[in-house]
Amino acid sequence: MRQEHKYKPNTAISMYEFGKRFPNAETARLYIEQQKWQGKAFCEFCNSVNVRKLPSKNGFYQCNTCRKKFNACTNTIFQSSNIPLDKWLYAFYIMVTARKGVSSMQLSKELGITQKSAWFMCHRVRYAMSSDKYKSLLKGVVECDETYIGGKEKNKHNSKKTKQGRGGVGKIPVFGIVERGGKALSIAVNETTSEKLQGLIEQNVAKDSVVNTDEARAYLGLEQKGYSCKRVNHSAKVFVDNMASTNGIESVWALLKRGFYGTFHKFSGKHLQRYVDEFDFRWNEGNCKYPTMSRVDSLANGCFGRNLPYKVLIGKNNLISPK
Repeated sequence: MRQEHKYKPNTAISMYEFGKRFPNAETARLYIEQQKWQGKAFCEFCNSVNVRKLPSKNGFYQCNTCRKKFNACTNTIFQSSNIPLDKWLYAFYIMVTARKGVSSMQLSKELGITQKSAWFMCHRVRYAMSSDKYKSLLKGVVECDETYIGGKEKNKHNSKKTKQGRGGVGKIPVFGIVERGGKALSIAVNETTSEKLQGLIEQNVAKDSVVNTDEARAYLGLEQKGYSCKRVNHSAKVFVDNMASTNGIESVWALLKRGFYGTFHKFSGKHLQRYVDEFDFRWNEGNCKYPTMSRVDSLANGCFGRNLPYKVLIGKNNLISPK
């Protein structure tokens, strides 16, 4: 007798099915309104619920208290965008289902917009992906490690080689923390000193947690700050020592590096944190174990109350800092 196999339910929906759900900008607008207001519109400026819908297109309302006009796109990443909302949602679908990410050039072809518009759109979506990133402390058993983002010296032109050493020289460090079996949090940093890394651990990890690290000297002294520490000696080719391991955070770096080498090929230091936020979201809320629409819902909910104007995006300020 043939043995019956139990298959896991398919969590994904096809591109064709997603297109049928949002065939035009109107259906996309209604979806955004539902996600934002849950059926009860309120003023984006004074939070009053005493509002009335205007007899015009695009779902505009007017507040009877402050008299200002608004719609579901006000105070979101969609604000002032001329790109239809159904294209925005299609971009959401692509970015949460593409495991290695998607380039702005490829997205521009998929949506029928310019590469410049697609690049701006991608960064606003990444900005929305970071909305829930720092709202709760990581706890339990956590793993910490750092990686370095940048091109390989052997691939650089002679005029661009650092000629100062090996390893992380000429690259930008990214510090990561991951709950064992839980969420990941990665932060682009300017240095990997003890003061910097331990400060980030204190900000983002609950006291009495078990912190797993490698043998780097930057982690010495965490016991005096209320943590139980376990270390693995990678230089001695030891990767698991009883419960001590950093294999979880190494998996986070593997996901980030697959996107770096396979899709983007380069992360600028100015925008690095947003790329890191994208892959953290892909590990956390955008994990493929969740249904596709659940991932899209999580991303849509991160859009509200967050606006990234173009002048801010291309400004001269160094945006490595995540907060």
